[in-house]
Amino acid sequence: MLRFHFTQEDLTKVRVATEPHALWEIAVSLHRLQTREGRWAYTPWFRTAGDSLRRAGLERTVKSFLLPLFPRASYFPDFLTPPEGTHGLDAGLEAVLATPYERVASEVGVLTRTVGAPAWAGRLTDRDMREQLVDALRAYHRAVIAPHEEAIQERLHAERSRHAHTLFRAGTEGMLNGLSPTIHWRPPVLEIDPYPDHRDVHLDGQGLLLIPSHFCWHTPVALADPGLPPVLLYPLHHRPETESHTGSPPLSVLLGPTRAAILRASATGSTTTEAARLAGVTPTTASHHTAVLRDAGLITSHRHANTVLHTLTPLGAALLRTERDSH
Repeated sequence: MLRFHFTQEDLTKVRVATEPHALWEIAVSLHRLQTREGRWAYTPWFRTAGDSLRRAGLERTVKSFLLPLFPRASYFPDFLTPPEGTHGLDAGLEAVLATPYERVASEVGVLTRTVGAPAWAGRLTDRDMREQLVDALRAYHRAVIAPHEEAIQERLHAERSRHAHTLFRAGTEGMLNGLSPTIHWRPPVLEIDPYPDHRDVHLDGQGLLLIPSHFCWHTPVALADPGLPPVLLYPLHHRPETESHTGSPPLSVLLGPTRAAILRASATGSTTTEAARLAGVTPTTASHHTAVLRDAGLITSHRHANTVLHTLTPLGAALLRTERDSH
């Protein structure tokens, strides 16, 4: 179990990343390649990732160079997911390259002792070796993550909308309580259970950066070094991904005008009452239509107290995108 201990000051310093963290997404996508758990949630990605890596000539690089540094285990080096990654891939890779060799040596040593690392990993203290690593990470991102960035951005936008609604209605503690099924807010402690090890992190006024992640599955991830700024990567809610289709009829024809209006309202996150107002129907009628859209895999709904917030799934976002592109 991982436990974050909050003070009142920490509750005022909870932040949510506004953009995908490129290096964390690389790390947890490499974890997805090491297990069949949750594979249903990433079916189209798995279908194309292997071919993309082969075409880019990266299969051996991933197997022998990247996977040993990002094991799906209780530890991998913190310097591989620097905070600068919230500012984009280039900023994150520059931070990896600029990591002091003493820190690299220390974290590679921990990896060797706790999980096991190949002998060459010790040479990451050399800038030339880290340049090779940065080149490999950039090529991997270009091959298997960049093609999905638009869908990832849409899902993160929906997540931010969900948090904004919760903050207005229930404050920071309400938001913390609704992050993920494995995250539990038991004031003044945020518990993550299960977790690979048992650890207590006392925030002591530093606050906590929450990073919603597309490729993180089931179990949230935190930095191992308690001396670093506290971060919690947590998984977005998933429905099975479905390939998008072109040439679809207008939404109002496909879904009917009321459901189409509710689907559009869900693009920025909407409660049942808000969706009803935008669609020009009663909340009871809107609730019926949201159930149909949810069963069709187009929206997802999250309840807090007496309020239900509806946001788009990747399939719903793709349907709206197809409608926009057809105009």
